[in-house]
Amino acid sequence: MDLKKVVNRLGGDFEHLTGEYGKIAGTLGNLGLSQYESRAYLALVALGSSTANFVAEAAQIPRTSAYKVMESLEKKGFARKLPGRPVSFAPVDPDALSKRLVGEVEESFSKISAVRDLLSQRGVPQLVYTIMGKERVLDKISEMIDKAEHTFVMSSPSISGIRSRLGKKFAAADSRGVRLTVITSPFVKAPRGATVIRRKGLIATDVISDGKTALLAAPDLSACGYTDNEALSRHLEDFLRIMGESRE
Repeated sequence: MDLKKVVNRLGGDFEHLTGEYGKIAGTLGNLGLSQYESRAYLALVALGSSTANFVAEAAQIPRTSAYKVMESLEKKGFARKLPGRPVSFAPVDPDALSKRLVGEVEESFSKISAVRDLLSQRGVPQLVYTIMGKERVLDKISEMIDKAEHTFVMSSPSISGIRSRLGKKFAAADSRGVRLTVITSPFVKAPRGATVIRRKGLIATDVISDGKTALLAAPDLSACGYTDNEALSRHLEDFLRIMGESRE
């Protein structure tokens, strides 16, 4: 069964649905899924349950990558392995998945709002700046790495893309003795020299440098909030530390 047959199985106009398919795959990419993983999850939803090879055929991804892709979807909470032989997988219900992801985002921003309110009650100035545009956001992250003297903590589902752009910056920080900590999704390649913590369900990109500056970016890095308020930055660093130490 090819992609066209899968879309036809969903019903409706093929051209329209394939256009929507592409848009949804792009959105899933913003949530930390690779292109293969996005296509595989959508195919799995259409199929209901299937073996890795059948999903590969429907999603038009290489069969050689199929099982690894499905295991990665399971690790990230988008699929579950079914008992029996041959090994097959079922999609996590989209409604349940949506509620989980939205809940995690709301919880994260709730914690940040609580920190803001606490600091406001204490009369601490709110030095938070909004930066728009992916290039400018990456430039700010680069600047934070360059200025780090002791610690640099980053939590992101898309660390591989950041690493490919700023790999030399990470290496330079490591060589001057900065303690690098990266919290990222399973199977995502992290910068060399960093202590890596694997977590499922990461959405936003958070960066803390020396506990003095902090950045919270949208999933696609199109915008971010940046602060050089040390009290706020330390609270966010503590939050990332607790998240890294917790176990699922």
